[in-house]
Amino acid sequence: MTAAAMPVGVQAAIKIQHPGFTLDVDLALPGQGVSALFGPSGCGKTSTLRAIAGLERAPGARVLVNGEVWQDDALNIFKPVHQRPLGFVFQEPRLFAHLDVRGNLEYGLRRVPAAQRRVSLDQAVELLGIGHLLTRRPAALSGGEQQRVGMARALATSPRMLLMDEPLAALDAARKREVLPYLERLHRELDIPVLYVSHAIDEVARLADHLVLMEQGRVRASGPATQVLTQLDLPLAHGEAAAAVVQASIAGFDTDYQLLHADFDGGRFSLPYARDAENKLRLGQAVRLRIAARDVSLTLVHQQDTSILNILPGTVAELAADGQSQVMVGLKIKETRLLASVTRRSADLLGLHVGQPVFVQVKSLSVDYSGLR
Repeated sequence: MTAAAMPVGVQAAIKIQHPGFTLDVDLALPGQGVSALFGPSGCGKTSTLRAIAGLERAPGARVLVNGEVWQDDALNIFKPVHQRPLGFVFQEPRLFAHLDVRGNLEYGLRRVPAAQRRVSLDQAVELLGIGHLLTRRPAALSGGEQQRVGMARALATSPRMLLMDEPLAALDAARKREVLPYLERLHRELDIPVLYVSHAIDEVARLADHLVLMEQGRVRASGPATQVLTQLDLPLAHGEAAAAVVQASIAGFDTDYQLLHADFDGGRFSLPYARDAENKLRLGQAVRLRIAARDVSLTLVHQQDTSILNILPGTVAELAADGQSQVMVGLKIKETRLLASVTRRSADLLGLHVGQPVFVQVKSLSVDYSGLR
């Protein structure tokens, strides 16, 4: 196969049988960006990650990463984990206690011959913001700092793929808020695929470009996160956590009212921004908006004299029951998908039906745009 014909992306066909559980997945994922494996505990997310890494041998499996064959039993190819150019970040950072931060990073760097290094130590340090920690031992670091060092060490191996197994699961809420911006920065600045395992939907909505929903060892759905999160035939689009993700870009600022304007293909959202974030924001900057279904309301006419700033024309695309008293409404604003959770009474009073034009109302204060991209 010529270099030009080599497939771009991650392909993984894996079947592993354990007593009482069978993992059987066939994945086709993008060759860059963040792909998330999401699902309840025990659905096979970590087993899939371990098989891709070569930590668990899956007989008959096939694993290709951007044209490079890591395993193909039909061709008698199996690269052990130390021969796979990957970085692995676990729930626990697993730092060497007897080494300071610099020593831990240099350990990762030494795994890669100098001629094959694509990420320098300085680059890894700068990306994770750990320059002030280099002389400290792991015991002197917070949980969030330890995890950032673990990520930097994984990057120091110049991986062609980064595997992350619930890297925030062991952190409290404050430490998660500390680490998430660095994960977003990795996404923005790395040109390698990242496979991210999580059972926290807020992390997935904030980070993932591609979403794989797993259930009982199998793939139930796989596709762009913006699509999978809003499919009414999937559980992610129901309940209190249901939310849509909108890809937008910063179009302007209203400094008098401390509002930023974010444009997307269906119009514009206006939302407040904190003064301490001003130096992080710039015109044209990509931003990911997360809009919960419970924060979206619908009207049949454009409302006047209202406190709601974001009122956009849309169309009802789908309707589905959401419990006994509520209806989940799938909406389209141009090509952007949103969700609205309304009571059955409201749906009946408005006469909601597929194809119906509506006005979509979103309170500015309810839009989560913490995931700047």
